Amino acid sequence: MRFIFKTSYDQDIVLAKHGGHVFWYSVLGLFLLAAPWIFGEYWLAQLTFVLIYSIVGLGLMLLAGYTGLPSIGHGAFLGVGAYTQAVLSNAGWPFPLSMAAAALITALVGAIVGLPALRVRGLYLAVATLAFGFIVQEAFARWESVTGGNAGISVMAPHIMGWKLASPVAFYFLCLVLTVASTLLIVNLLRTPTGRAFVAIRDSEISAQSMGINLAHFKTLAFSISAALTGLAGALYAHKLQFISPEQFDIVMSIDLLLMAIIGGLGSVHGAFLGAIFLISMPQMIALAKDYLPQALAQANGLQAVIYGLVVIAFIMFEPLGIYGRWVKVRTYLQTVPLYRKGTFTRQKTFQKSDRLK
Repeated sequence: MRFIFKTSYDQDIVLAKHGGHVFWYSVLGLFLLAAPWIFGEYWLAQLTFVLIYSIVGLGLMLLAGYTGLPSIGHGAFLGVGAYTQAVLSNAGWPFPLSMAAAALITALVGAIVGLPALRVRGLYLAVATLAFGFIVQEAFARWESVTGGNAGISVMAPHIMGWKLASPVAFYFLCLVLTVASTLLIVNLLRTPTGRAFVAIRDSEISAQSMGINLAHFKTLAFSISAALTGLAGALYAHKLQFISPEQFDIVMSIDLLLMAIIGGLGSVHGAFLGAIFLISMPQMIALAKDYLPQALAQANGLQAVIYGLVVIAFIMFEPLGIYGRWVKVRTYLQTVPLYRKGTFTRQKTFQKSDRLK
């Protein structure tokens, strides 16, 4: 097991805690840079979707994982960002300005949606965000003069200073840069007093308030930042699909995004990426598994929904900390063999949530 002996205060705030972090993140960075020359066009498109969904996961992780505010309406935030980007891009706005506007408008909508969080919590807050999702989807369908209604709307390819990002490789690198920037934003935010206030609210609102934390301010701020990141992802999502319609941002999308955060591992930045990989790869694995299933079962309606449900139930029952929580246990086992004890994580629920994942 690795023990880190700190000799300066700078070691408390450095992003890479030891040489292993530097090595593996460098390998990951080189792999992502070389991905266009490793994968074909189809798999590069899937990796691009992983990056887009990772940005959504970071926003949802900040809200649900670190602030403890559940949301079943993030599909609507994704739609607001996508439609804002589509309308402004088609109106001739430069891509950086339209993308910034999509994030800003979605953040304002998030602040409005966050107002119920000041009075309700838990299941009631989830229902409030669910209602918001239905309202936004209906607005997309009815506001035909702007959104095109149920017929949908086409989206132009992004332009940056006269450079058209129409090729899959160019758009992939754009998504990669924005994903890295979003990750650094969240990681650094969590190390600030604001991030610590989010975690304090999640662990105990009464204790946080007794320490002088303004619950109304920080809850609204969490919704705004989460919505802004989701709106940014929505802008990329619109350009990637090049066509959007209201049914793409329904309740199923919101549930998928929430499951992405839960299965990846709530309360972990790594969990946002692991959840995005799960969300994109799961349909591929189901499609491959159909070749080995009986014909009647393979062609059954709702097979994917049933498998998703079984996977979620399995994680809730056997690994509530998600994929990243399982990796933490495997890593601990590998670091402590042969001294590993089976009961190492037996009492993990007695600790504060902020102490569980390191």
